[in-house]
This record gives sequence, structure tokens and C-alpha cells, in this order.
Amino acid sequence: MRIDILSLFPEMFDGPFASSIIKRAVDKGLVNIYVNNFRNYAPDRHKVVDDYPYGGGAGMVLKPEPIFAAVEDLRGSPYVKNPQKPVILLSPQGRLFDQNIARELASRESLILICGHYEGADERVSQHLATDEISIGDYVLSGGEPAAIVMVDAIVRLIPGVIDCLSTADDSFSRGILEYPQYTRPANFRGCQVPDILLSGNHGEIEKWRRIQAVKRTLERRPDLLDSASLTAEEQKILARLEYFNHL
Repeated sequence: MRIDILSLFPEMFDGPFASSIIKRAVDKGLVNIYVNNFRNYAPDRHKVVDDYPYGGGAGMVLKPEPIFAAVEDLRGSPYVKNPQKPVILLSPQGRLFDQNIARELASRESLILICGHYEGADERVSQHLATDEISIGDYVLSGGEPAAIVMVDAIVRLIPGVIDCLSTADDSFSRGILEYPQYTRPANFRGCQVPDILLSGNHGEIEKWRRIQAVKRTLERRPDLLDSASLTAEEQKILARLEYFNHL
């Protein structure tokens, strides 16, 4: 997979992409990540990438020319939108990033992520260049760079071969519910004991306990997820029992 990131601050990616899972994926040749400073594509000699908004208002707006030129250099000119090769504008107005979108994007051969800045990009970038707009949450960031780092991390770990598939199968949000509680040694830490069932060696009962705990935790902490979660028939029964006792 190839991921291209367009940013005015490429140095922000040096640390996150030089360690941990992302670095291992790059070293294995499973993903190639290129950070491109689209200031280099500005047509004037001063490399200006922003200007005042038409109609007045606070702040500056990213000009379309350098962004279009950067994407066309990567995709070929004249640029033709292709949903199979997403060009994603990171924007607070985009659809909310989640595990399903991460899984969707991990199946693509290539991605381009455009990091907005200032008051955002000229609307023509959204209308005629981007195939999608994505937001990582309902809060304000100084630019799209932190959002790009979050997205790349979530996407890369889903690429086959990056992580053992069994390690990701039970991750929170993988099936729309939260993960069950996890414990490790020592069994007793400052008087806090690991649940006996986990020490029993009875794998069938352990699996049943984990299903119950995952549904219970989701109901307690993120009940909104249960509206669209992919629950098994057994998990639906667990949920029904929990909701029944909660209403007693």
C-alpha cells in the first residue's frame, strides 16, 4: 500500500512514523509512506499557499493551485477522481472516522491525505479534487497533521501481515463493541485479584466470561455502539439479560 500525505509541516510526522507498528510495516515493505510539502507546488517564486477569503472574514484560506498541482503530480494530470484511489481532505466537515472507515481504506492500494490548515482549503478542493472528506472528531485542531497520524496508525495496523490477525480481532470497535478486560501477572497486585475464571484453564468458560464482559462494558460505557454492533446470537441474549436486570 502507498500513502501520500500533503502537508505544510512534514516534520510533524518524523517521530510517529519512525517507531512502533508503522515503522515495522514500512521495514517489511507492506506500506510506503511519503510526506509531501505542497508548498513546493506553489506557482509563484515566494511559494505562497494561502490568501484572504473572498467576501472578507478572519483568517487565511489555502489556495487551490498548489494542492491540485501536488495531487496531479502524484496521480497524473489531468486528474480524474477515482474512488478506488482515494484523495481525502481532512476536514471538520467530513464524515466521522471510525473502525469501519479504517477497514475500508486499508483495502485500497493507495491513499492521498490532504492536511488542511488555517481556515481550511478553498472549496474547489473539496468539490473537484477530493473523493472524500474525513474528520477524526468534533473538536478543533491547528491543522490536519494530527488527524493524518491517527488515521495512518488505524489503517496501517489493519493491512494484512502488519499485525497478527488474532491480535486485532477482539480490539475495541472491531465488531462495534468494546474489548473485554485484560489482565497479566501478578495474579494479585496490592490486594487486587485477577478474576478466578481467567486462572482456571477452562478456555470455554473464559471465552464465555469475555463475551459477557465485552457486552457489559459496552452497555455501561458506550451504549450508543450497541445500535449498530454486529452481535452474535449469544451476545444478543447476554445484552437482553443485562438490560433486564438493569431495569429491575
